[in-house]
Amino acid sequence: MYNFDYKKSLGQNFLKDKIVVEKIVSAINYEDNNLVIEIGPGSGAMTKELLKRVDFAILYEIDTRLEKILFKELSDYVNYELIFDDFLKRNIGNDLSKYNYDNLYIVANLPYYITTPIINKIVADKLPVKEMVIMIQKEVADRLSSKPGSRDYGQITVFLNYFFEIEKVLTVSKNCFVPKPKVDSAVIKMKRREQKELVKDEEFFEKIVKDSFRFKRKTIKNNLSNYDLKKIDIILNKYGFDINTRSECIPYYVFVEIANELL
Repeated sequence: MYNFDYKKSLGQNFLKDKIVVEKIVSAINYEDNNLVIEIGPGSGAMTKELLKRVDFAILYEIDTRLEKILFKELSDYVNYELIFDDFLKRNIGNDLSKYNYDNLYIVANLPYYITTPIINKIVADKLPVKEMVIMIQKEVADRLSSKPGSRDYGQITVFLNYFFEIEKVLTVSKNCFVPKPKVDSAVIKMKRREQKELVKDEEFFEKIVKDSFRFKRKTIKNNLSNYDLKKIDIILNKYGFDINTRSECIPYYVFVEIANELL
């Protein structure tokens, strides 16, 4: 590992475990004519393995101090573009428009503080991502991959499950990073739903979900009291629930139907 001054403000914890790297880059089902986005390549440990098996990759790195390290580490490869910019502020659609591809994937080792903003940007920008494999804080991974009825199931779980099938791939010990973070991480795979239920208005759907989880451990009756509870109860009964059911017990597709009915 290079003698590098890691910045805590950028959440820099570089992955050093080669076995974990292999498991991450192997978790994607790469189809022909693919383009892969890697967010935060760091010192290039995962990038090198990625470039061995993909057609082309766009790498987004915010820290320009890593330029010499990355160009040295990736000197054996030509199938990539390295962009030193903030992924959150970048017009990704413009970058993608320069390339012809059939299948888009995203791989990332994300700091905790930007996990949700980055996922939200990917959804809001309607990037045509087929699969994402991302490493995030274990607590967040548990939340995103949780199932109805579990204590981790919440607002963001429901909202993202509308767009993706989410599963946990593996847990990663904090000892696999330099410098060592305070908590363990986990890798999740997010596969875009090809045939998802149609939401009439995504903003309204997001609002319904947010309001449904406004007070943790409260029932739908409590949280959605400002809406038409009769209509909501009819839909809930259809799936074996009622307005006295807690929000964390209800699958995402039921919220989709509720949002569509209330419009």
